[in-house]
Amino acid sequence: MKRLKSLLFLSAALASAAPSPPSLIANLGARTTMSLSGTWRVILDPYEIGLSSRFYENRKPKDKQDLVEYDFDAAGTLKVPGDWNSQRESLLFYEGPLWYEKSFSYHKRERTRTFLYFGATNYQARVYFNGKRMGEHVGGFTPFNFEVTEDVRDGGNFVVVEVNNARRSDGVPALSTDWWNYGGLTRDVSLVEIPETFIQNYSVQLAKGSTNEIAGWVQLNGATHPQQVTLEIQEAKVEQRVTTDSNGYAEFRFPAKLSLWSPETPKLYQVVLSAAGDRLEDQIGFRTIETRGTKILLNGKPIFLRGISMHEEAAFRGGRAFSREDDAILLGWARELGCNFVRLAHYPYNEDMVRLADQMGILVWEEIPVYWDIDWKNPATLQLAEEQMRDLIARDRNRAAAIFWSIGNETPVNPARTEFLKQLASYARELDSTRLLTAALNRTEHEGANTRLLNDPVAEFLDVVGMNEYIGWYDGPIEATDTMQWKFAYEKPLIISEFGAGAPYGTHGTADTRFTEEYQVSLFHHQIAMLRKIPSLAGMSPWVLMDFRSPRRPLAGVQDFYNRKGLLSDRGQRKQAFYALQKFYNEMAAAPAE
Repeated sequence: MKRLKSLLFLSAALASAAPSPPSLIANLGARTTMSLSGTWRVILDPYEIGLSSRFYENRKPKDKQDLVEYDFDAAGTLKVPGDWNSQRESLLFYEGPLWYEKSFSYHKRERTRTFLYFGATNYQARVYFNGKRMGEHVGGFTPFNFEVTEDVRDGGNFVVVEVNNARRSDGVPALSTDWWNYGGLTRDVSLVEIPETFIQNYSVQLAKGSTNEIAGWVQLNGATHPQQVTLEIQEAKVEQRVTTDSNGYAEFRFPAKLSLWSPETPKLYQVVLSAAGDRLEDQIGFRTIETRGTKILLNGKPIFLRGISMHEEAAFRGGRAFSREDDAILLGWARELGCNFVRLAHYPYNEDMVRLADQMGILVWEEIPVYWDIDWKNPATLQLAEEQMRDLIARDRNRAAAIFWSIGNETPVNPARTEFLKQLASYARELDSTRLLTAALNRTEHEGANTRLLNDPVAEFLDVVGMNEYIGWYDGPIEATDTMQWKFAYEKPLIISEFGAGAPYGTHGTADTRFTEEYQVSLFHHQIAMLRKIPSLAGMSPWVLMDFRSPRRPLAGVQDFYNRKGLLSDRGQRKQAFYALQKFYNEMAAAPAE
């Protein structure tokens, strides 16, 4: 907790020094906001002339002789939130800079601070407000904000944002991924109004190892002297007061009688925090999550995670998913499958997705895009990964559904990578020790023709081991599953975080013909039979819920730049494998608890 406190103080110190974004505002939905979403003017800038031409000034010629070689008012438009790739056919494969502009009217309020908040921009964003540089943000999937209290005008204002989704060798992720590199202002943009002293962030969860004590902390922003903070949970007859230190930080721990959150009964309590004239409401569930040997325990009882992996891609319309309607469709399909668990691969999804999982009772694996091979020896790359983990945890630390923080996917085994992930794991634990750490590993050793050993040294730093394996698709024939034996160097719970096969919906043939539904469902039958023999198996999240775009999948007439491993097509059509997994999960759900 001391390290967490110091991290909060450091974030507060950095908040005053542009261009770094200040600490994230928690629980945006509880704040007074003005949406800036909708239609924005845009200028495509493949040679990145916008900086030298000062696009951010949004200037008009002063007279007939004044040379200004851009005009947002004469430019085209894009919808925000949204990616540019799916809104214009000409931008489907575009990677590079694009400038956004939004003009709006605003009425200033006294004793009110104003922040400009972005749900996410992919990948690098330079932000200007009324022509002034606010700063920049790197990372495509985590939120960020800038204070504009001194810069916002009573009347007309404008925001200009340069978004650049060019892949980078030092980025997180780096140059190669198996999903579409959707660029743009992909989530909502808002102006947020907040009191001069406000509740910056907070943690309200069960104390680790306890079912009848609440523990956590609160951090105020703008506090210049100790302040009293009140925490209320009226339904549980809780009212507690604590006093912050001079930096606005306070910890608390107190007994409480609560109904525990679970997939069967996803109980959420209305939690109210108030301090210094600020008041926040949140819907929070309380549950414990831990491991014992090779079991995962939810509220002290073993649970088998009946899961599915997902991508944040919108059904039917395509492109990056961003709305509550998008989320409800995807999680609704997971529920129809019989899932109590989803893996949100391979990056942080929008906040509403996790909040909806809270309401629906669906457990969640959250992940940052430390994906495949990145620049393991670069301190700046590690810092980027830590910043993304920091902002993910800051946003979702109070969501009962979130039980895993994942630190990587299918990373190569070498000393630099192992040290990188060790540091990232340590950092995540310092930020949040109440959840389980995992990663999707995939490097195994052969011990004879029919035995595989998972002995990845990163597993030492994890609570739960994830393993991706593709026997029957990338790794030998389907029949190899019939005799395959698995061994694990670590006595920890195992989740098979990926397996699968590609098949466009409606493509039929024999069970030994690739890219047919019959091949895909045959693989699922064989995989399920193999996996049921693994004693340490605590869950699974096959790949993948729905077909999604990928530039790595060019096979014409079959893939057409889609990964076709979905159990549903991108139009919601259910493949044979959907029903095979559904049957297995329904049987698992009906089986007596161990």
